[in-house]
Amino acid sequence: MGESVRINKYLSAAGVCSRREADRQIEAGNVTINGRTAMMGDRVSAGDVVMYGREKVSKEEEQILIVVNKPVGIVCTAEKREKDNIVDFINYPKRIYPIGRLDKTSHGLLLMTNQGDLVNKMMRSGNYHEKEYIVKVNREITEEFLQNMAKGVYLQELDITTRPCRVQKVGRRVFRIILTQGLNRQIRRMCETFQYRVVDLKRVRIMNIRLGDLKEGAYRKVTQQEWQELQEQLKDSSNETVIPKWL
Repeated sequence: MGESVRINKYLSAAGVCSRREADRQIEAGNVTINGRTAMMGDRVSAGDVVMYGREKVSKEEEQILIVVNKPVGIVCTAEKREKDNIVDFINYPKRIYPIGRLDKTSHGLLLMTNQGDLVNKMMRSGNYHEKEYIVKVNREITEEFLQNMAKGVYLQELDITTRPCRVQKVGRRVFRIILTQGLNRQIRRMCETFQYRVVDLKRVRIMNIRLGDLKEGAYRKVTQQEWQELQEQLKDSSNETVIPKWL
């Protein structure tokens, strides 16, 4: 390592957790640098010994990006105190963490990685990257509902209007929706605004990466072609650290 880097970026680059989670762990006193409890904004230089809990942190050179078909009931967190956390569920042989979130009651495509900058580039709302979902609701879908969803919905609880999006009916009670945002429980809140209740929500695509026929609970590495296409789509994306309101 050449120049010093901020401790949260160091932890993220080492595949420990996202920068946001690193900030939480630093504030909780769970990180040390050379035996001293780390503080927000501390920097790490070559030769420094960084500990995350009782584990020494070293940079993982392999770039890992895997596709997971997350089941309902699994929580998108690396927090070990959550018994149903995705990291323990996957039990990958190297340290990885989820890119963004998918509600405990939702299922489908989740990406996991050890690359902090990739997380920020993919999930930063300002980059307008697409996420696609198949949604089943509790009653028949009308044309009016589809039009209202597509043009943007004012969410009173969040005091925000969603971006216009693409919505397509695929069954009597099933629709496809493509978002470029990740507001907290966004699709569920949008549906509730028009007195529809989501009974099943499955994410099937993030940018160019599709869930395909991957079995529930299984994972796979991204293909070389997927990786190359992803890098092309991300080349002009900002990697600023963000605090998104995950869906």
